[in-house]
Amino acid sequence: MEKRFISQPSLVRWLDKLNSEGKHLYAPVKKGSERVDFGRISSADQISFDHVQTTQSAKSVAFPRTEVLFSYQKEKGKVQLDNFDPEKMLSTVVFGLHPCDAAAFNPLTAIFSWDSRDELYDARLERTFIVTLSCTKADESCFCTSVNGGPGNTAGSDIQLTPVKEGFLVEILTEKGMTLVKAGEDCFEADRGDVKEDYLAKLPLKFDVKAVQERLNTAFDSPIWKKQSQRCLGCGACAFVCPTCACFDIQEDAHGSKGKRLRCWDSCGFALFTLHTSGHNPREVQAQRWRQRLLHKFSYMPERLSVRGCTGCGRCSRACPVDMNISEHLSSI
Repeated sequence: MEKRFISQPSLVRWLDKLNSEGKHLYAPVKKGSERVDFGRISSADQISFDHVQTTQSAKSVAFPRTEVLFSYQKEKGKVQLDNFDPEKMLSTVVFGLHPCDAAAFNPLTAIFSWDSRDELYDARLERTFIVTLSCTKADESCFCTSVNGGPGNTAGSDIQLTPVKEGFLVEILTEKGMTLVKAGEDCFEADRGDVKEDYLAKLPLKFDVKAVQERLNTAFDSPIWKKQSQRCLGCGACAFVCPTCACFDIQEDAHGSKGKRLRCWDSCGFALFTLHTSGHNPREVQAQRWRQRLLHKFSYMPERLSVRGCTGCGRCSRACPVDMNISEHLSSI
């Protein structure tokens, strides 16, 4: 790891250089009076720096909401198949995501490579550069420190910036990160010796994650699932804003002799997710679906993939229309 310093004006100049080189820049931008979300930017002046969290996560850069797996055309007894071409995927810089979002690419990668590697996911992630922004503030929904993360956690980042006096402390963490720095070498200065921890948000632990996992290992038939899920609507908002949820469905978009096969986001919280053609549903009530969500993230994934399916971003609690607060539920467990 190498440390540097960059001033605010130089940061703008650096990002503009990356943009002029043809890289697609995605960053948090304000949408309306309250919402901040990731969007394509043409200038660094569009970036929001003062928000706690974006509404959506950054996972869609590697795992889009809807993507074409392949398209086909049938003609005179023959089928022309057009598969995806990774060479056509654009080089993308995702700037300003918080450490909880960058860390989420680790469990996502574990899911998409647990038995065989997913070529589309790999190709997108390979062409993605992650530049994170340490958290200098948090809210009541944040709990990254309770799942072994933190406001300055560098896992998953190519470069991490920490706001300090008159600019940003720069931590260059990977070769991909160094490539971005070399694209604007004159924008960076020598490390000034800023102490990163002095600027980070203070976030106390809300629960003991190891104790939670131990409890979950024997809680499959616990009445707590019914109690916790009584107000759950099964709307899927928690899954769609989550940076680590990877459930998907396969759909056919066919029109006569041509069509496309699509992969679309889905959620294990939906009643139709596990419905069999026979009409049987192994998770027929919401309590069973809520149980699946927590067990998958905090028991099954650590056991099978050696990684936890939650980074403590708190988005699910913020997005839930009936205040299903996941950190409160984990604390009660």
